[in-house]
Amino acid sequence: MVYQFGNPKTQLMKRLFILFHTVLLTISMFAQEAPAYKPVDFPANYNSKIDVVYTKVGNWEGRTDLYFNPTASKPTPVVINIHGGGWNKGTKESQTSFNTFFKVGFAVANMAYRLSQQAPAPAAVEDTRCLIIYLIQHAKELNIDPDKIVIMGGSAGGHLALMGGLLANDSRFDSNCKGVSNVKVAAIIDKYGITDLWDWSFGKQKSKSALQWLGSKITDDAFIKSVSPITHVNKNSPPTFIVHGDADPIVPYQQSVDLYKKLQQCGVKSQFITVAGGLHGKFDKEKNSEINHAIIQFLTDINLIN
Repeated sequence: MVYQFGNPKTQLMKRLFILFHTVLLTISMFAQEAPAYKPVDFPANYNSKIDVVYTKVGNWEGRTDLYFNPTASKPTPVVINIHGGGWNKGTKESQTSFNTFFKVGFAVANMAYRLSQQAPAPAAVEDTRCLIIYLIQHAKELNIDPDKIVIMGGSAGGHLALMGGLLANDSRFDSNCKGVSNVKVAAIIDKYGITDLWDWSFGKQKSKSALQWLGSKITDDAFIKSVSPITHVNKNSPPTFIVHGDADPIVPYQQSVDLYKKLQQCGVKSQFITVAGGLHGKFDKEKNSEINHAIIQFLTDINLIN
């Protein structure tokens, strides 16, 4: 086609041509920037159910990816995995390595939850509780043991794991998922999670993520306390495994120190691994291997692994 640029009709066609290619280029750039996550590699005798809806809130659907062994001779333990990201970013699809748990016969529930932009606190806590309740209600069809639910997360995911487990039968955040009278987890694995929301909001760090998540509750001291895991620790709390780098620039190491101290004071079985010089979860391969081994030993010691 030959364009005569003095012709208004031709000039319009040229502009549309340029606009069309600009749009295509923009779409291509976004497509390239979108992270591509590898699928979870699970054992041949396992089944997977992807994007299972475990709760609904308005138009939002809470989804989880389930990996389980339907032919195991007896119901298996299960670990709930919760991604981090300051409650305002992150996806379950970014979590892909569960071989440590598959090797010892665990099922896995890898969950998504409402981010701050979708709903502020306590939405993510409510979603966490809903998945625990969902697993209890569907234990038989998934061939999992409802008395052997482990909950695990890192950073904001660590906070949610702690909240989900430490609340036990405190049902204040269970209004979206009623129907289970006895809600409990067998163990918590907390990786550099937030334990004191007031300190992370107004202490030395003054986290913007915490302020965003708390939203209109930012001046409500009682509410902030209610979503701070350290306030829920008591003598009946689940066994808790903690790992934190002492050079963490995002979540203060002291938060885990204080949590461990309170767990010990209450007589709760707990273990605390300090990663010397460790940043916010950026541990080397050897250290991660050591941590995974310690987690499995911890779960073995509390009779969750035969």
